[in-house]
Amino acid sequence: MHPESIEVSIRKAALDAGFELAGIAAVRDFPELERFPEWIAAGRAGEMKYLEARDDKGRLRRASLRSVFPWARSVIVCAINYNTAQPCSTAVNNPGRGWISRYAWGRQDYHDFVLRRVREVEGKLKEMYAGKGPIETRSYVDTGPLVERIYARHAGVGWIGKNTFVMNQQLGSWLFLAVIVTSIELSPDLPTPDRCGTCTRCIEACPTDALVAPYELDSNKCISYLTIEKRGSIPEEMRAGMGHQVFGCDICQDVCPWNRKAPASSKPEFQPREGLVNPALAWLAEISEEEFREKFRGSPIKRAKHNGLRRNALIAIGNSGDRSLLSVAERASHDSDPTIAETAHWAKEKLERETQPRL
Repeated sequence: MHPESIEVSIRKAALDAGFELAGIAAVRDFPELERFPEWIAAGRAGEMKYLEARDDKGRLRRASLRSVFPWARSVIVCAINYNTAQPCSTAVNNPGRGWISRYAWGRQDYHDFVLRRVREVEGKLKEMYAGKGPIETRSYVDTGPLVERIYARHAGVGWIGKNTFVMNQQLGSWLFLAVIVTSIELSPDLPTPDRCGTCTRCIEACPTDALVAPYELDSNKCISYLTIEKRGSIPEEMRAGMGHQVFGCDICQDVCPWNRKAPASSKPEFQPREGLVNPALAWLAEISEEEFREKFRGSPIKRAKHNGLRRNALIAIGNSGDRSLLSVAERASHDSDPTIAETAHWAKEKLERETQPRL
């Protein structure tokens, strides 16, 4: 019997750690990476300044992994399915309730438990290579100096869809990615072919026109960016398109044909916390700072901040057409936070204007 290759052992270690997919990419300046500096220069990253981090020579760190880690030779990409058996956002329309993105329903912040899993794989890798010389490794979940989805494509995990998500033919796009950068020269997998074809459903469905072209996202218009990363007031012209989204947005994934038969995960970490699927807008708009900290402890929702989540809920209230929420907007219009007060005043005026009885 031939000894198992290290590449096969790595994939087994990833499956044992709870990942559904794993692949290997070489460290190269892939053609897709050449577009990253152009995307940054065009201001597409909005206020996410961490994406603009540069090395001591002024080069964007995420545009060339070798410029950050000269020793890097391979990237192991692992993916885990976070889909659950609840309905899609596009199938739900309750005026008094908002929508939190599927990935944020879970009982823990995915960064933490996915990182724990990938570090198991990293530990196994070091065991496999023990006695063969020194190696360097780094593990990341969303925090590394690389564009994960590009390496995922070249590792055979999935192709990059027109909505910019990594798509897998069997699992769809409900995937968290984790990477291990290593100095070991591993045999890379073949890139995944693009299977989007002529479909443009994601582009047509985006209510804020954030997908400005196939495979190109303008973060400044993206509901996920606006509800999570954007601080202060949200431009008025963007608010109507935000609909009932209060944290993140799933629309471009919900309409994707490849997600129609995406399997649901049974992992306990991904099962929704109580009240997070279609949460009541009145509750979110008036949630206290203490309750926010308690309810969302260990949740990615904390990234929006207390008043950011309230601001988002007030925009959803303004879009709801539900006159019973006028009192919530009225109370919030007197808030000490100027962004909350201004957003609530906008919501109140919009509800009054759109719900007046016609003569």
